[in-house]
Amino acid sequence: PALRRLSHSLLAHYQKGTRPVRDWRTTTNVAIDLMVYAILSVDEKNQVLTTYVWYRQHWTDEFLRWDPERFDNLTQISLPVESIWVPDILINEFVDVGKSPHVPYVYVSHHGEVQNLKPIQVMTACSLDIYNFPFDVQNCSLTFTSWLHHIRDINLSLWRQPELVKFDRSVFMNQGEWELLYVLSRFQEFSVKSSDSYAEMKFYVVIRRRPLFYTVSLLLPSIFLMLMDIVGFYLPPNSGERVSFKITLLLGYSVFLIIVSDTLPATAVGTPLIGIYFVVCMALLVISLTETILIVRLVHKQDLQPHVPEWVKRLLLERATVLLCIRDRNKFSQSRTQSSDISRQAENDSTARLNQYGCEDPRECETVGGAGPTLASASQVEGSLLLHGVLREITAIRQFLEKREEFRDVAREWLQVGYVLDVLLFRAYLVAVLAYTVTLGTLWSVWRDA
Repeated sequence: PALRRLSHSLLAHYQKGTRPVRDWRTTTNVAIDLMVYAILSVDEKNQVLTTYVWYRQHWTDEFLRWDPERFDNLTQISLPVESIWVPDILINEFVDVGKSPHVPYVYVSHHGEVQNLKPIQVMTACSLDIYNFPFDVQNCSLTFTSWLHHIRDINLSLWRQPELVKFDRSVFMNQGEWELLYVLSRFQEFSVKSSDSYAEMKFYVVIRRRPLFYTVSLLLPSIFLMLMDIVGFYLPPNSGERVSFKITLLLGYSVFLIIVSDTLPATAVGTPLIGIYFVVCMALLVISLTETILIVRLVHKQDLQPHVPEWVKRLLLERATVLLCIRDRNKFSQSRTQSSDISRQAENDSTARLNQYGCEDPRECETVGGAGPTLASASQVEGSLLLHGVLREITAIRQFLEKREEFRDVAREWLQVGYVLDVLLFRAYLVAVLAYTVTLGTLWSVWRDA
């Protein structure tokens, strides 16, 4: 009965359409509080943050006061929120009405203090910075203000101390992708041109993305593919396996980027640094494949190429080997000179043996051996012609072997040039990769310090 008598006594002549003050010059002070319960979603494309918060209001209603002794020492009562005056405090960043549960009652104490506690699903506009994705930290504001009443009618204040609001994570559900760092609060006055000032209470919700999933699924596969590309330089350049290996890596990285494109956040104002990282890695793979094609083209099909120019020998085979501290893997072969000497010695031996058995000119044979029988002279002439034929065949074989050995020497020279050039380009490529890695590390360190 005391609750019914008190409720009827308070609401019988209550005017909920009027601000509850006995003197209109009195300002209604509304103390507000905010606790973040969960981060539901972060839409980078539409720049929308969806949070679930516990929101509390506290103000004094001068027409909701009573003497507890008249109502069985009752000091607090719950009243329907539709039956009393409630301040028109909204969030400026609202972009959509969330699925917030309806709380139909408020608590009123015998001093006229009204407490309105309700959970709100807040969908607010937020300027999201995805440059450091997936290691990004977002700072989104929730601005509470009276939409109609200026600061002389409704003033705002903070229910609790700012330090207590900042590090209050007692109700936060921290098992999702985002973790709550802190909540900053600040009071300010806002005015449009020459109009009256309005009171604003800003809450800055600072959240950080948990990067473990993206590190495992995005960064590590890319790093492994780049390491395999570097290891691929140890394949011999004169074999065709390196080209196919680099092409396979490039195709695999292309498929990887197609899968990654659905994971990266897309905005119209900027590109995350990780996207630039993937593009540069793709460019490095293309450069590596181009270098491999150049080296393979250099060390193959040397039969149609001339000798290595002297300036190339001096530049690559002398200076570059000293500069790069590498050994000359294939010494110039002396087989061509040795084979020429052996062939000339064999020719001389054949000529000497021919002179033992016959003459080079048949008429000389007739002069020298005219006293012999005619049949013997004919046999000597026939043997001499046969030896001349054998000698010509041996000479042709010697010329063919010298030509083939010359082609082999040219091939060895170009192969040696290819090896030195391959080491030079590999080290230049390795320096570029290391410089790229140091640059990314520096940017990351600067961002972390900032």
